[in-house]
Amino acid sequence: MAANTSLLEVSAHGDEEEREEQTRNQLSWWEKVLDLEEAKTQILFSFPMILTNVFYYLIPLVSVMFAGHLGELQLAGATLANSWAVVTGFAFMVGLSGALETLCGQGFGAKEYRMLGVYLQASCIISFLFSIIISIIWFCTEPILVLLHQDHAISEEAALYVKFLIPGLFAYGFLQNILRFLQTQSVVMPLIVLSFIPLILHIGIAYALVHWTPLSFKGAPLAASISLWISFIVLSLYVICAKKFKQTWHGFSSESNFYILANLKLALPSAAMVCLEYWAFEILVFLAGIMPDSEITTSLIAMCVNTEAIAYMITYGLSAAASTRVSNELGAGHSNQAKKAMAVNVKLSLLLAFVVVLALALGHSIWAQLFSDSPAIIEKFASMTPFLAISIIADSVQGVLSGVARGCGWQHLAVYVNLATFYLIGVPIACLLGFKLKLYAKGLWTGLICGLSCQASALFLLTKHAKWAKLNQGSRDNQNPFLV
Repeated sequence: MAANTSLLEVSAHGDEEEREEQTRNQLSWWEKVLDLEEAKTQILFSFPMILTNVFYYLIPLVSVMFAGHLGELQLAGATLANSWAVVTGFAFMVGLSGALETLCGQGFGAKEYRMLGVYLQASCIISFLFSIIISIIWFCTEPILVLLHQDHAISEEAALYVKFLIPGLFAYGFLQNILRFLQTQSVVMPLIVLSFIPLILHIGIAYALVHWTPLSFKGAPLAASISLWISFIVLSLYVICAKKFKQTWHGFSSESNFYILANLKLALPSAAMVCLEYWAFEILVFLAGIMPDSEITTSLIAMCVNTEAIAYMITYGLSAAASTRVSNELGAGHSNQAKKAMAVNVKLSLLLAFVVVLALALGHSIWAQLFSDSPAIIEKFASMTPFLAISIIADSVQGVLSGVARGCGWQHLAVYVNLATFYLIGVPIACLLGFKLKLYAKGLWTGLICGLSCQASALFLLTKHAKWAKLNQGSRDNQNPFLV
């Protein structure tokens, strides 16, 4: 009996050793594919940023959904207005704030903490000035859309919608700057709650203004403006009151005026970098507006654009992680760590993109019903799902590589890449397939896929052949090498 017990113990011990050996082999294989420690760091950073960006993006999108259920004309007008507002205003504000990813990111890595608050104020001044200019353009939305051969009735609805979004534009610009300020310090966990609360409030505000007041259609964009201001106020109070920012936020200072020009040197290329991509999406919406059955085609393409944008907001958390990790490491003079962080981030972006694509494939009908009750639109959206899947994967990779570019201060190079890939490749192919070959919506989106794929390839080559050691030396020799 004792002998049998001994044999069982030996056997169990042998099985345990075998399992441990298999586990070691498995971990070794994963470590060859993905640096687990770096991946863990980036996932813990990315997940809160993913939720935060999605919550903030959903505020104007929920308003579109409420407006869309008022009728097909209202859906077309709201989706066109939202697309117009995103590419001419909201995307521009996101782009302007990208300067802080370089300035604050490398400044934090170099332990120049006081300068982060100064850069933030300079960026907010820039956002305010450009918000005034964009507001003037938004007041002229209807004649501009008509000039671009959009349907008169849809243009009128879109112009009305955009006018009530103007107050929200100012709040959105300030909001994006504060997000970059927090992001570059790796303060991300509190953002989940701070962004979720305004979204929940927004659903109630939008429902009340659309259904309980005479505002109806106008209540949807007004609700978005109110909720964006609530979001900005909540984040501002957090920065001012939290003790963890005592080193990076010293209150308002006139010193920020001296850094406006330096900020602009990065902010304008960063804005151009973002807007060139967003404008390519908007061109698709405009092209859809001059196709046969423009009301349905415009709604369909706009829904695809919004779906792509939501998917991008999800992967943008990884883009933010890439920008922060790369800029912090370069600021600290660790170019090898910056390069490793980039490689891990690209792999994670592919994994996340496949998850998003799988969710879209399984739930595209449910998603489409959030925008419209029309069976024709829901059916056509289902046929666009395979095209959306390909574009989401390409967009995910380029999003991360764009974050690396912002972290390194390469915004001006990314501008050339986006200009060439979208406007010399993507849009011409979209026009050829959509109109000449009469593939319509599918042709337009295929052209976009070509542009995104070329963009991702070009950014990959740029980062792969970059002189990382030289960037490292520049960070050590210069207090602010990104301003050169």
